[in-house]
Amino acid sequence: MLLSIDLTGEVPIYQQIRDRVVEGIASGELAEGEALPSTRQLAVDLGINFHTVNKAYDLLRREGLLVINRKSGAIVRARTTPQFTAEWQARLKTLLAEAIAHGLDEREVLEHCGTALRTFEPATR
Repeated sequence: MLLSIDLTGEVPIYQQIRDRVVEGIASGELAEGEALPSTRQLAVDLGINFHTVNKAYDLLRREGLLVINRKSGAIVRARTTPQFTAEWQARLKTLLAEAIAHGLDEREVLEHCGTALRTFEPATR
């Protein structure tokens, strides 16, 4: 998987790594059981500190999307939990509030949601 990271952007690099991995899982580019590069290797590939990659991997581990162990490294695990569902609904509510605050109506919100979901269609079939 190729990660595109904006080293000069406002979003922290560890968050960008986390987001790209989540998107890779959702699109099917990263499959259940697939190994990710080691923190050191990905840091070298991206030209960043390995602690930044470690922070992203740890966040993904806490979210239940990676299993990390010393022998096999970081392995994709795409499973949902009741805790995830509750947290996701809270984040979704905030995103919807932002859309409404910026003047989007229900039809526009649903159109944008449909467009975003279609980017992950191969994985949802």
